[in-house]
Amino acid sequence: MDALYYLIAALGGYLLGSIPFGLVITKLAGLGDIRAIGSGNIGATNVLRTGRKDLALATLLLDAGKAGIAAAIFGYFLGTTAGLIAGAAAFTGHCFPVWLKFKGGKGVATFVGTVLVVSWPVGLTVIASWLITAAIFRISSLGALVAALAAPVAALVIGRPDVAIMTGVLAALIYWLHRANIARILKGEEPRIGGGNKTGTDGAAATEKDGAETED
Repeated sequence: MDALYYLIAALGGYLLGSIPFGLVITKLAGLGDIRAIGSGNIGATNVLRTGRKDLALATLLLDAGKAGIAAAIFGYFLGTTAGLIAGAAAFTGHCFPVWLKFKGGKGVATFVGTVLVVSWPVGLTVIASWLITAAIFRISSLGALVAALAAPVAALVIGRPDVAIMTGVLAALIYWLHRANIARILKGEEPRIGGGNKTGTDGAAATEKDGAETED
């Protein structure tokens, strides 16, 4: 019976997480297909490139909320493990939505939403890690990478190995999805928050198309 519950949680979480709110919101606002501008991503960062901060904020909250809701609902009705599975599945659905040929966002907001629900102390650690790193280095993607790594460490510290395993797997996926960002960080070419252009010699247009910024 547990296996059936976990399967239901995984499927339900994936379907909820795969809702492309960034694409839906921008189309409803009459802005066309968000995938046709900037990095082509469906996350809040790319929605912000439309000039609509309100839509970007709505996308951010909805992308985080859908994962949190999945973890909360299935965790409440089917148990803690099912909640963890549902949250992880929602993250996966956001990054690889079946409706968009498995081309979605990079999962940062969805990751935060999941972790806040399954363990709010770990979630707050993730947020604090991003804010501190971004404030010091002014590189959004670096903040996301540090925050992702902080999650399993914080979970182990507070005695939640189950959360550590889940966040460790998701953190590994975040690093893989940010592999281009990591390469630019190492080269000193990743754009800084508010900088507009790269810190290197290439043009900003190429940076955006490659998805240099952290995309949710």
